[in-house]
Amino acid sequence: MENLKELTKFLNQYLKVDEVEDKSWNGLQVEGAKTVEKIAFCVTAGGEVFEEMLEEDPDLIIVHHGIFWKKSNPSIKTWMKKRIKPLLETDTSLYAVHLPLDKHEEVGNNAQILKKVSIKPKERIADDVGWVGETDQNLFEIVEKIEEILDKDCKLLNFGPEEVKKVGAISGAGGGYIYEALDKNLDLLITGEERDIAEVAKDGNINVLFLGHYASETLGIIALKKKIQKKFNVDTIFLDFPTAL
Repeated sequence: MENLKELTKFLNQYLKVDEVEDKSWNGLQVEGAKTVEKIAFCVTAGGEVFEEMLEEDPDLIIVHHGIFWKKSNPSIKTWMKKRIKPLLETDTSLYAVHLPLDKHEEVGNNAQILKKVSIKPKERIADDVGWVGETDQNLFEIVEKIEEILDKDCKLLNFGPEEVKKVGAISGAGGGYIYEALDKNLDLLITGEERDIAEVAKDGNINVLFLGHYASETLGIIALKKKIQKKFNVDTIFLDFPTAL
């Protein structure tokens, strides 16, 4: 059992949530019980997750996509009132970490993508959220490794060299950084959801691997789960709710 305040303090400091400009309200979004015995981790908070939570009975849920965003209406009424009702009725806390988790050098989504294919993150990209590393691997071997790890087929735009040297990872909707990827002379850009950048990739002779928005952002939250389980005296569980993206 751990103290919610101490857990939150560690997360804020470790993930450097106060140092990152973001559209998400990062940190503790809903405060529940003061003590924590079990933590559920998932990519995106929502009604389906909160209903599943009732069966798993965690004291705290840690997510990448929370429920409060800086440009959204903060009123707790109608659909939002219904949405968070399970949290309030069970005294369950919700902690969200968006861009700080994407960019983190250890458990971040982008660092984890590279590490899973034996590439050390060395250089920043995409407003310092993504990572770039160097390697000497075959393109199709990298694709095979990632598909095996994620247990899914990924979409490859095969327009660059088969033997890749420089690889960048920008999770989520990172395809929009294709021009920066070209400026940095990447051989392979690994990102999330598919975007209409095929002609740019073809003309720039760069490979692009789309993992899917959701899949590209599972690795960070799972790595954070392992970090928390190792450091604190709590039970942990990962709730897997893939989206259509």
